[in-house]
Amino acid sequence: MQVASRSYISPESLVRQVLLALFFGVCVFLFVLLLLSLGFQLVFIGRILPGVSIAGIDVGGMTVTGAASKVNAAITFPGSGHITLQDGDRTWVVTPADLGLFLDPNASAKSAFSVGREGNLVKAMAEQFGAVYYGHPASLALIFDQRTAYQYLSNLKKQIDSPAVEASISLQGTNVVVTNGQIGHSLDVDATLSLLTPLLNSFQDSTLPLVIHEVQPQVLDVTAQANLARQILSQPLTLILPDGQPDKSTLGPWIIQPAELATMLNFERVNNSNSTTSYQATINSDALRNYLVSLSSAVALDPQNTRFTFNDDTHQLDVIQSAVIGRTLNIDKSITSIQQQVAQGNHTIALEFDFAAPQVTDNMTAAQLGITQLIYSETTYFFGSPDARMQNIQIAASRFHGLLVPPGATFSMAQQIGDISLDNGYAEAPIIVGDRTINGVGGGVCQVSTTLFRTAFFAGYPIVDRTPHAYRVGYYEQTSTGTHDPTLAGLDATVFFPLVDLQFTNDTPYWLLMETYFNASKYSLTWKFYSTSDGRTVDWHTTGPTNLVDPPPDVYTENPDLPKGTINQVEWAVQGADVTVNRTVSRNGSVYFSDTYTTHYIPWANAYEYGPGTDIPKSK
Repeated sequence: MQVASRSYISPESLVRQVLLALFFGVCVFLFVLLLLSLGFQLVFIGRILPGVSIAGIDVGGMTVTGAASKVNAAITFPGSGHITLQDGDRTWVVTPADLGLFLDPNASAKSAFSVGREGNLVKAMAEQFGAVYYGHPASLALIFDQRTAYQYLSNLKKQIDSPAVEASISLQGTNVVVTNGQIGHSLDVDATLSLLTPLLNSFQDSTLPLVIHEVQPQVLDVTAQANLARQILSQPLTLILPDGQPDKSTLGPWIIQPAELATMLNFERVNNSNSTTSYQATINSDALRNYLVSLSSAVALDPQNTRFTFNDDTHQLDVIQSAVIGRTLNIDKSITSIQQQVAQGNHTIALEFDFAAPQVTDNMTAAQLGITQLIYSETTYFFGSPDARMQNIQIAASRFHGLLVPPGATFSMAQQIGDISLDNGYAEAPIIVGDRTINGVGGGVCQVSTTLFRTAFFAGYPIVDRTPHAYRVGYYEQTSTGTHDPTLAGLDATVFFPLVDLQFTNDTPYWLLMETYFNASKYSLTWKFYSTSDGRTVDWHTTGPTNLVDPPPDVYTENPDLPKGTINQVEWAVQGADVTVNRTVSRNGSVYFSDTYTTHYIPWANAYEYGPGTDIPKSK
């Protein structure tokens, strides 16, 4: 029996055959797809594939031109849409085209035409299949020209922007004038433009709040300072002495009326701690300083030691005038106080002072000051003095009663006696001026200076400054009986404030207390020195009047105020003379110092005044 034989196919051959079959199958499939795609495109050559739309508008089967026309007619948003730009209650309605949004229908149609015709075969076939069965939206070609939007917003900015207005405050007379501040506004073009882009792409009518920045003025409200200024000017500013001042009831107040106060009022801009700025109503420092400087001398007080008298029985000091605390106006502190207090609504303000205590106060004792005994007492006489001269002597002498001279100090009579005027109680009486004796305020004060000179002279104190009279005055050579003692010539002294002074030095380690006693009935003035003796004694010698010169001829002067026939003698003749006085001051038996006083008196004539038409003697 014959057995049929079979051929053997290896696995490798089988795999090759299968792969080859698949390859040819895929090729055939792709070829078929290519034919279908080419055929599909040949069918729709020059036309958009079916199922393609632009912004929801079906343009399948249409030419590019037709699709562009259809889209252009259907898409009206760029030209007819409404974009409302808003700033508070103000609005501006514009079209998207006004803001630079434009439709490109040709580009949109071309985009639709390209569907299914670009890319590889698979992608093209997929787009074609998808367009036919599912539809395919093509992109809408829009152009947003931001330069147009930027220009529009920039023009709008010119309408919207407003500068910040600073509040201000000023014065018209005493009226406070206020200008209110205003907040400024500024359109932020860049920020608004960034919000506008997505809004336009939404293709819907919309409202866009503009990005507006507020510009705050540095000073917005001055109401508080205006009210403060009105309060400051509502009544006068009254400056007073502080409590406790001995002359508060008689000195001041000083009143600045609102009209004057308004010229001193300032509105200063200040930077606050919270980085804000405000106005501050205050009294101008310079104006206030000028006012206080003009006031400073009137309110100043020099410190004054207690005035005492020495009790000869107890050897203690009795207070006759309490010590005065000195004060000096502290202008800087006063300015600060006034500015602070007017800001608090106060209108009566105490001035600020620096105080200085005197060297000697009421509680000091005689032992503490070294005042233990009467050192010297001197009395001068003035019989025949008229009432006015007596009044001046009494007033001038009282200025020195109870006065203390410190150890080592030089005492000035002119400085202590001060202004000799009618306001200070002095009367008119004869005084020597140049080569004439005339009526003047304070005549007779030289009786006081002469008495002080002799007290210091005979007590042995150094005389620093002394000026004699131009001619011999009879009052200064009188004794207690009213007679004249020529040995007293050359021991007079004149004072004429502030040019002519009498000064002596207390060259001891002890305080010196001076007491003066005026006796109208005895026509006398007594000056006492109390201190502690350091053992000094005084020897003195005078030449008396020498080189005598007879008076010149009588002088007659017409006085229109006198009646006819009246002749009044106003000056009396006296001889001229020279006098030399030597003094030697010893201490504990040894010469301490010596000095010499030389006085030259000029001769003086009789002088008469007569009424108009009066016959006067030919010679006298």
